[in-house]
Amino acid sequence: MAATSSSSYAVAVALLCLLAANGCCGCPGPAPAPTPTPTRAPATSSPVPVTPPPAPAPPSPVPVTPPPVPATPSPGSGSGSGSTNSSSGGWLDARATWYGTADGAGPDDNGGACGFKNVNLPPFNAMTSCGNEPLFKDGKGCGSCYQIRCVGKAHPACSGVPETVIITDMNYYPVARYHFDLSGTAFGAMAKDGRNDELRHAGIIDMQFKRVPCQYPGLSVTFHVEKGSNPNYLAILVEYANGDGDVAQVDLMDGGEPTGAWRPMRHSWGSIWRLDTRRPLRGPFSLRVTNGSGRSLVADKVIPADWQADAVYSSDVQFDD
Repeated sequence: MAATSSSSYAVAVALLCLLAANGCCGCPGPAPAPTPTPTRAPATSSPVPVTPPPAPAPPSPVPVTPPPVPATPSPGSGSGSGSTNSSSGGWLDARATWYGTADGAGPDDNGGACGFKNVNLPPFNAMTSCGNEPLFKDGKGCGSCYQIRCVGKAHPACSGVPETVIITDMNYYPVARYHFDLSGTAFGAMAKDGRNDELRHAGIIDMQFKRVPCQYPGLSVTFHVEKGSNPNYLAILVEYANGDGDVAQVDLMDGGEPTGAWRPMRHSWGSIWRLDTRRPLRGPFSLRVTNGSGRSLVADKVIPADWQADAVYSSDVQFDD
């Protein structure tokens, strides 16, 4: 019985398939062909970029330290002190030129950038010089004294004998680290006897110098009240200071101030100091002068109550040598 059923079922299926072949919609279609499993092609390997080895970094340049520029030695201050070079006795190297007339004091008006007057006369005696910046010092070097000399290797007419000159003028022309633009008189004084003109004809020579104390025998520190001074503007030229010769500060006490009240004056130019004030100044005036070494002296009431512009007033004090 079970076999008959199986046969009947088989016949039925066969009939259904026959009908399906003729367009029956209920007949299952042929089994779908198995979808082939795609064979995966091996991926084309992306070329691995070959990074070239880094170029070796250029060696860091070794910094070349320039040789230090030698500091400009100071020609010294105070009583002839000074830095030394290879020369013995404190002499420093410089160059010298000259200006003005052969037997003159330099400037045509016998003055100069320091404000000194009549430098052709005693005590200057035309033995004067311009100084470049390390010597003139924007006027703070005015009045400084130096010994100068030139020797045979600089010029055959050089005597090698030291002579003393005073800084009374300025010249910043870049001739050398230290440059003395001397009066014709001072330049010729470095020559052997009778060969002054021969030496001056050289025009420019090597020389040596050193700072020395200034000496003004028989003279005290002197004050010249400059032209144009009045009760609201007072300008004072300081002259003839022994020792350093230069002036670092000037202070004033006037008759209208309490005793002991010093008023600082301002450096005007050269060796001239000034005081501008709204309250009129009233004499007599006392002056306190400080030199480059820091030493001070007081000229008590050196300028009288009835003072005049363009007048000279001598004190009774002087720096010790």
